[in-house]
Amino acid sequence: MTNYRKEYDRWLNSPALSDEEWRELDAIRSDEDEIKSRFRGPLEFGTAGLRGVMGAGLARMNIHVVRWATQAFASLIVEEGDEARHKGVVIAYDCRINSPEFSREAACVCAANGIHVRIFDALRPTPELSFAVLHYGATAGINVTASHNPTAYNGYKVYWSDGAQLPPHHAEVVAANMAKIDIFNGVKSMDFDEAVEKGLIEYLGAETDELFLKNVLGQAIDPAAVKAVADDFQVVYTPFHGAGHILVPEALKRLGLKHIHPVPEQMVIDGHFPTVESPNPENPEGFYLAVDLARKVGSDLIIGTDPDSDRVGVMARGKDGDYHTITGNQMGALLADYVITARKAAGTMPAKPVILSTIVSTSMTKTICEANGVAFGETFTGFKFMAERLSDYAAAGSGEQYLLAFEESYGYMMGDYVRDKDAVTASMMIAEMAAHYYQKGMTLLDALEALYAKYGFFSEKTVNIYMEGVDGPERMAALMTSLRENTPSQFAGQRVIRMRDYRDGTVSVPGLGPVGRTPISGSNVLYFELESDTNFIIRPSGTEPKIKIYILVRGKERAECQAKIEACAAAAEALGKE
Repeated sequence: MTNYRKEYDRWLNSPALSDEEWRELDAIRSDEDEIKSRFRGPLEFGTAGLRGVMGAGLARMNIHVVRWATQAFASLIVEEGDEARHKGVVIAYDCRINSPEFSREAACVCAANGIHVRIFDALRPTPELSFAVLHYGATAGINVTASHNPTAYNGYKVYWSDGAQLPPHHAEVVAANMAKIDIFNGVKSMDFDEAVEKGLIEYLGAETDELFLKNVLGQAIDPAAVKAVADDFQVVYTPFHGAGHILVPEALKRLGLKHIHPVPEQMVIDGHFPTVESPNPENPEGFYLAVDLARKVGSDLIIGTDPDSDRVGVMARGKDGDYHTITGNQMGALLADYVITARKAAGTMPAKPVILSTIVSTSMTKTICEANGVAFGETFTGFKFMAERLSDYAAAGSGEQYLLAFEESYGYMMGDYVRDKDAVTASMMIAEMAAHYYQKGMTLLDALEALYAKYGFFSEKTVNIYMEGVDGPERMAALMTSLRENTPSQFAGQRVIRMRDYRDGTVSVPGLGPVGRTPISGSNVLYFELESDTNFIIRPSGTEPKIKIYILVRGKERAECQAKIEACAAAAEALGKE
């Protein structure tokens, strides 16, 4: 742990601070807990980069931390050689408070290190950054975003030349570089306008949007289905004040939809997110304005993308006339079934099709794949792991082609032009799928019921146990250690059959000990297989102070699934109180 008092004094006395930053820190002189919270150590740099609450301090997101991280990242690129510097970086940002400023600071540091910079001229969806890294052959990418986190947060995500988030070995180098570099005196920077004038920084604009949209529309499987219902089919869309506000409606329009209804209040770009408590499309309460508009225009479908437009949430009208959330797991199953069916009908199914998901996502998708002769692959949570799996397929040269990759937290990826979750392409594909069912007189909820009738009932729930405060990380670690050292014999009255520890890959049976190995390892995840088709999975969040518990169940009927979910959810809540 950093000597937080000494670090606080160093910041307070640094000439690098603005008057506003100095006043912010001076105001907490007598608040020991707040000083410790801000200076006990830096934000941890990992494969997802940095993410934290904005403010002055070593453990906060601010221009000093952004410059520091960028210098460490730039040193990695410089070590790769002159060609890597010439290929350069692409920089993007979202709607959040300070995102434009942080992105410019990152550009100035890269330019001062002799690295060519392409920076977007305004906010853009995260998947377009991934696309631009691949399209322009850049060495790396930087995205200033905190995705769907609350207003107080911002973040700094980094990408490598494959368009995916930074691999672990490179993230370790950046973290090590940060430890060697002084946050105030060890950073190179230069004037932004001077860097533009010298050709070290150039802007990306509409030309890149067009290239990206061309690829997005190339994923459409059955645009004729859209054209057949375009005169009547209605779609309501909200970007939650964020980066999907232009490209998502444009993709839907180019797909052939004629009646797209953006939510006016939420088309306003605003990092304060004034119309919602949380800009997370996983939270149905944020859709209240979209539901009002959908009722007004008679829409069966509502699409919402998060502030950086990499996640997409959907609501559909049920037989009761009300609008109901389709979860990320349910949408993954719907998309998997639709893509398989539509590709078979169109004659575009590859010889070795694969669908990828994560170990914490619904097992329904695996069942659908098995029934349709499609391979199914599992990875850890995070699209960087799915991108690695795709790289492995390519390196092996065995001919696997993926159709869809998704994770339960509302993220979906298609095509070879991005290597991250992509709400622009997913929104387009969801609209096509909804139009396909509309032609049959069905909503997406009807389609989901048809899948349950065909494949059986599946249900999932995620329980979040928040452990905030200075001792939050220690409490999270203590819970995981306790579960490892004292493996429970049951959860929610159900016997634990096996426990998979994905940190070291051990598979064990309570009372018997290790019995095997997991196919993948290296992630802090505990997976409890319970009797009667129930799984209980526990992992710390990588971006927020909470433990995430995933409950996955299967049953012969909906009521059976619901009973299992409720019992396991109660057991999960009890864990947080121990």
